[in-house]
Amino acid sequence: MKRHVEFERLHNFRDLGGYRSQDGRTVRWGRLYRSDSLSTLQGADWDLFLSLGVRTVIDLRYPWEIEAKGRAPGAEGLAYINLSVEHRPYDQAEIDPALDPWRYLADRYAEVAHDGAEELRQALEVIASESTPQVFHCASGKDRTGLLAGLVLSLIGVDEDTIAADFALTELATERLIADWKAAHPDRALKWPGYGRAPEAVMRLFLADLTAAHGSVHDYAVKHLGADESLISRLRTRLLV
Repeated sequence: MKRHVEFERLHNFRDLGGYRSQDGRTVRWGRLYRSDSLSTLQGADWDLFLSLGVRTVIDLRYPWEIEAKGRAPGAEGLAYINLSVEHRPYDQAEIDPALDPWRYLADRYAEVAHDGAEELRQALEVIASESTPQVFHCASGKDRTGLLAGLVLSLIGVDEDTIAADFALTELATERLIADWKAAHPDRALKWPGYGRAPEAVMRLFLADLTAAHGSVHDYAVKHLGADESLISRLRTRLLV
């Protein structure tokens, strides 16, 4: 099976299938995808997307982002859910180059994990509730999407090394993400040299922070998100084979 689904306009669409859980099971292929913004889907890209059989789109962006950039096209039988997990917007192009970039991003992820508890729990419930293919996405498919992917994979028993490696696959899209930003902002300078980057260190720091604060990612989900054992069990049943 192929992890990356190659679209013309999407840069970061991939399948979370094939990863091994600690109980010996494997994440099902073709059930859960992660992506950058689906607002660019059209033509052959749209036909390819429809061929995947996706029945639910979870959009993690702010409502104002959706208003400005658009959302995934509608289609019969395709459910669309907006769960804005981030509550403190920041401009990555303006991050101070003097800061430790990966510590800075991990701290922003910690804010999302704290502030977006309700939306993250709802996202987990949606993912756990259906057996048909789903996709979740944000703008670049890197930060909010990476956070949710890391959370889901951790809760179903995928090890940290694999989660961090999956996160870092976004680095394959970094050049295209930078090119898109420059095309959209011809009158601005890209001040932060880490724009579009997704090294393993960010995810490792984030998972370590959750563990330090809550005891484990599992305990974070139970104590802070309100995800009960039934929800976590349904996630495993739905995603593992």
